[in-house]
Amino acid sequence: MNVRQSCTAAAGILALTLTGCGGGGAEPAAQAEVEPGYLAVADDTATAEGPVTVQVDYDSQEDGGLDPQLATTARSWSLFGLVYETLVTVDAEFGFQPGLATSWEQPDETTYIFTIDTSAQFSNGRALTVDDVAGTLERLKDGVGVWAGQIGPVDSVETLDDTKVQVNLSEPYTPFLAALANSPAGILPMEEIESGQVDIATEMLGTGPFVMESHRQDQNWVFSRHDGYRHAGDVLITELRVDIVGEDATRQAALREGSTALANFSNVDALSLLANSGATMYSQQQSDFYYILINGLREDSPLNDQDLRFALNAAIDRQALSDSALAGESAPTGVTPSNLPGACDPADLPSAGVGAEGAAGLIEASGYDGEPLDLLVYNSEPVLGQMAQVIQQQLEAAGVTVNIEQLDTAAYYERTHSTVPGDFDMALGWYAGYGDPAMVTRWWNPDIAGFSAAFAGSHEDLNGLIDQAAAESEPAAREQVFTELCHTVDEYSEMVPLVHRPGIVGLNPDLLTMDLAANEGYGDFLRYLPTARPVSAG
Repeated sequence: MNVRQSCTAAAGILALTLTGCGGGGAEPAAQAEVEPGYLAVADDTATAEGPVTVQVDYDSQEDGGLDPQLATTARSWSLFGLVYETLVTVDAEFGFQPGLATSWEQPDETTYIFTIDTSAQFSNGRALTVDDVAGTLERLKDGVGVWAGQIGPVDSVETLDDTKVQVNLSEPYTPFLAALANSPAGILPMEEIESGQVDIATEMLGTGPFVMESHRQDQNWVFSRHDGYRHAGDVLITELRVDIVGEDATRQAALREGSTALANFSNVDALSLLANSGATMYSQQQSDFYYILINGLREDSPLNDQDLRFALNAAIDRQALSDSALAGESAPTGVTPSNLPGACDPADLPSAGVGAEGAAGLIEASGYDGEPLDLLVYNSEPVLGQMAQVIQQQLEAAGVTVNIEQLDTAAYYERTHSTVPGDFDMALGWYAGYGDPAMVTRWWNPDIAGFSAAFAGSHEDLNGLIDQAAAESEPAAREQVFTELCHTVDEYSEMVPLVHRPGIVGLNPDLLTMDLAANEGYGDFLRYLPTARPVSAG
């Protein structure tokens, strides 16, 4: 029996206590749903057409420019999704709905046949063809973007007739539809790309509800309504202006004074600061989650000891972290985001049953010599600094000295992801959680992710569970695999999920009424803008 096993057994009586738990399954402060799955719904009596201005916190920052297949950030996905359509979309319950595919069938576990809506047309007036669909998926499959790793084991794509496209997988891959539902899988104008008429890195040509008119980096985007859009009658926004406004206080002021109809915030303080402003504030639960990296790959580091890593993991009280740094607007999670169907229960993780006293005992028993550990955060998201202070206090209570280092984003990623092994002890950050529990787990296999090789080992048992979770389709069996996968990630304690990253959205009801889902899987709070309804003030 190793040190962790014996100490965990001794601390067994603490397994169900809330105070001092390393995990916990408490839910965030619930916000009433006006309809199942929705925090807000558009007022269908609002029939005015007109321009709308929204403000977002940052611009798309992509090495591939405007190429959606190379997009890596949620903000890019949101913005590109205004122009490009995907074959399928997700609803408020993470079910799949038709997009450019009016229907699909799966004759066997590795074959998908999509019927394409060829009434769709690109904003240059050309009709969508099955060749655009097949060419887009082939281009994505063969590409180098992050989403090429999410699209799964696509073996080949073929057109069956003028309306049907067949995708053949080399092995079963249950998240396939979820991967198709995000804008990096948006269907591109392959005829214009291949002929050189369109440079997709600098121009946007899609079949979606809006047309990009202009873009000034880090300043604004201007979109016009796509009158050839097949659902154009549902789009009442004639011009959409997206201003890039980095300061939370400036976006808050804009909501108060009515110069923006919609704005997002990463800091939960916006909920209280705007409570009496006239704006309606929403806390949208996202599948995105914060993590702590515990780097065991550096030579002679005490963190090479898995028992010590697990002890540090167990010493972090997730619920207290949510309550202190995120005002309770979050919840603990395992590696499968807890708001997605079939995800594991974070309250059942091995670290959740240890408790503060047990974690301190594990640290002492590990032989840890008291060497101070650094904890890196990047300064572009202030809440990370607040979270770091809470974790610092929790670990110091367990006998570990932690020094917090705040870095600019470039310096942070140089030390954590670009240097191998990573030049750090611990680091805070966050991952997009996506729309299927198996998708984000792929980043725990360094052989797939690449970047995680800077701080995480490749483990045969964990990699096998990741593959099994992606292939399993039967719900009960899938949940069982997810539970084992979550527990294994928790035991290795290299990339440690903590709590969900909430999305705070403010809406000026005098200017706009729109749908807003209670849960979001791709960080896309602009998802329902195409069917939002402008409101005439006064």
